[in-house]
Amino acid sequence: MVITGIGAVTPVGIGRETSWRNLLAGRSGVGPVTAFDPSEFPTRIAAQVTGFDPADHLDAKRIRRSARFSQFAVVAAREAVADAKLEVDADNSGRIGVVVNAAVAGFDTVEAATRGLTAAQPVTPSSYFVPSSLTNMPACEVAIDLGVHGPVNASALACASGLYALLDARRLILAGEADVVVCGGTDAAITPVMFAGLSAMGAMSQRNDDPAGASRPFSADRDGFVFGEGAVLMVVESAEHAARRGVTPYATVAGGALTCDAFHVSAPGPDGAHATAAIGDALRRAEVHPSEVDYICAHGTSTQANDRTETRAIRAALGEAARQVAVSSPKSMVGHLIGAAGSLGAMVCALAIRDGVVPPTINLDQPDPQCDLDYVPHVARKLPVRVAATNAFGFGGQNCVVVFRAPE
Repeated sequence: MVITGIGAVTPVGIGRETSWRNLLAGRSGVGPVTAFDPSEFPTRIAAQVTGFDPADHLDAKRIRRSARFSQFAVVAAREAVADAKLEVDADNSGRIGVVVNAAVAGFDTVEAATRGLTAAQPVTPSSYFVPSSLTNMPACEVAIDLGVHGPVNASALACASGLYALLDARRLILAGEADVVVCGGTDAAITPVMFAGLSAMGAMSQRNDDPAGASRPFSADRDGFVFGEGAVLMVVESAEHAARRGVTPYATVAGGALTCDAFHVSAPGPDGAHATAAIGDALRRAEVHPSEVDYICAHGTSTQANDRTETRAIRAALGEAARQVAVSSPKSMVGHLIGAAGSLGAMVCALAIRDGVVPPTINLDQPDPQCDLDYVPHVARKLPVRVAATNAFGFGGQNCVVVFRAPE
């Protein structure tokens, strides 16, 4: 299976190429929260998508009926489909599927409706409230927008959601259920209740006076992740189908794996054994030797436990080859996009293969002695990338890894 189109709505740009340029430039998309008044919270920063006006992309009826995470997905899907030069018509619409995953889904609409209903003067929720909040709605909105009738699916694997969408799409294609699948992840839930809950967990950075420096994966002085929002969607199809259409792929999705720590609802298994297994299984299924891996787009959340566990897992899975591979975390710039985090990692791998350059891990000023790999600090690096992998590790211990090869 190959990737033939990519679309993105991220905290560092609306559009694939804008986002990519800013990632390579090491620009941070983190800033003060403007979605609500955060003054009562210990964390008052986030990685928001700025400059996104749904009216620039969608008609008034669709805006009324859809939540922000669905709007992001539709815009990203349109870009991906245009990039793939995919024409949808009556002959092929039944062979095109959609897999768009989310983690927190319509959390913002649920919170807004609850506040309205419990206000001193209650406000009845919109008739679109229930459907707009559902986890499957971005996938369905994308299908409606594109006019496709193949298999449409959505699932939630916390922070592994967006990456797992590629594996689900791959299965649909290998099973012969679809010729083309539009897939990826989306989320948009920068809200007071979300911040209250994450603050209670002590999960988020409190570097409010230095937003751009707040997300610090693998740095000894990291103090938590930065909550973000966005969507990254891709068009995938078999190599043969892409060749028949005359399009040039970005990368081959060579293999992947999904494991579970079965350890804790939020903390990773401390020995990283099952994250290690996911990396190792993905490499074996892709028929890739550890020494062939040029780049790993890390989960790299900027939390103490994740960064050390991920480092341990990479070392264990790759052995001596771990010392030679470049590893970086885009979350240092875009924060944690939750349901879209894994699909952003897939985009980074595909574009790194295309351009022969990998984005940096910014803010890596004081490397953690327990995080001792090559994290591409501060500046992007020119690097021929033939094989890349990306990790996505979610709450509940869900470990998803996908391996990419340069197209033949």
